Amino acid sequence: MELLAPAGDKQKLIMAIEYGADAVYLASTRFGLRTFAGNFSEEELADAVRYAHEHGVKVYVTVNIIPHESDLAELPRYIEYLDSIDVDAIICADLGVISIARRVAPKLAIHVSTQANITNSESAMVYVGLGVKRLILAREMTLDEIRELRVKVPEDIELEAFCHGAMCISYSGRCLLSNFFTGRDANRGACVQACRWNYVIREISKDQEYPIEEDTHGSYILNSKDMCMIDHLDKLRDVGISSVKIEGRMKTEYYVANVVNAYRLALDYLSSHDRYDLPKEIRDEVYKSSHRDYSCGFYFGEPKENLDTSLPESTYDFVAVVLEDTIDGRTKVEMRNKFSVNTELELLSKTKNNAIIHIDKIEDMEGNNLIDCKVPKQVVYIYTDVSLKKLELLRRKK
Repeated sequence: MELLAPAGDKQKLIMAIEYGADAVYLASTRFGLRTFAGNFSEEELADAVRYAHEHGVKVYVTVNIIPHESDLAELPRYIEYLDSIDVDAIICADLGVISIARRVAPKLAIHVSTQANITNSESAMVYVGLGVKRLILAREMTLDEIRELRVKVPEDIELEAFCHGAMCISYSGRCLLSNFFTGRDANRGACVQACRWNYVIREISKDQEYPIEEDTHGSYILNSKDMCMIDHLDKLRDVGISSVKIEGRMKTEYYVANVVNAYRLALDYLSSHDRYDLPKEIRDEVYKSSHRDYSCGFYFGEPKENLDTSLPESTYDFVAVVLEDTIDGRTKVEMRNKFSVNTELELLSKTKNNAIIHIDKIEDMEGNNLIDCKVPKQVVYIYTDVSLKKLELLRRKK
């Protein structure tokens, strides 16, 4: 199966590719559903496509807003531009956008977004009739439903499904809460995640509020758990999924690197073993970046509400990114969280993951010794007992 990773900006694109993505999905500053991600200008999109293709990675661009009439004027030119820079596919949720794409860029591959709510073979075949290449299935489908749909659509139609990340309480992400509370339209990319807020019931006549809770955590009745299918990739493969997708264009570069690395290791293990009995050290990796409680979403028919808290948690802090390979024991890094001399850090790496390194010495760019590094994004030299490679990451257990 293809491993499809989020790329909210250039640094996350680099990390996704470095840590094993087969393809990335990203957006420009318009027409995508993650307005608050860094995203790419049109010039940056062209550069991103070149960079990914140089590394053998495909690029899918999201054009998945639910457009209003005012959005339509610029769409044809934009889709023509995407075709001209050789993106591998565009991701669309709206029939009008698909129609425009078929008209102005007939050879450009189209993937139907999960926002299109495909949950059955009849709706799937409507999109197949429009000439799409891939169906990104609604997250509300079970494995049994996916298996049944797979046999009813043509074999050359690819099926994509989410395997990891935040989930939306609204059906396939079609939400009105953000628009209702703040005027920011989630279906045009401006979601404020109102589902993560704390809610109460109000009795109007007495003007009294009643928290909906059984303990002191609060009332998060709309807050969903995160999805994690790392233990069940064999089941996704067996029902006919072609591509497994990680959510997270608004997550950090560390999150992208860590989760992509974990799923790359898991997929490689799946492809090389007759029995998918995932080693604990691979599974544990997905707990080392920010997440809410995990569930399997709807794949096994389980509930996915997270009633305790809306805040994600992590057992590790991202400390620094390696900027250059180690030379003569000295490594150039950029700080993300404070660290000091004589501390031990854990390495996130493709080749020596989880190695423990000891910080023997820290220098600033002028060669002055430092006791610690505490200025955000400060670039320093560290001296350790392990040789490090560019784009490896350092983290610390909380």
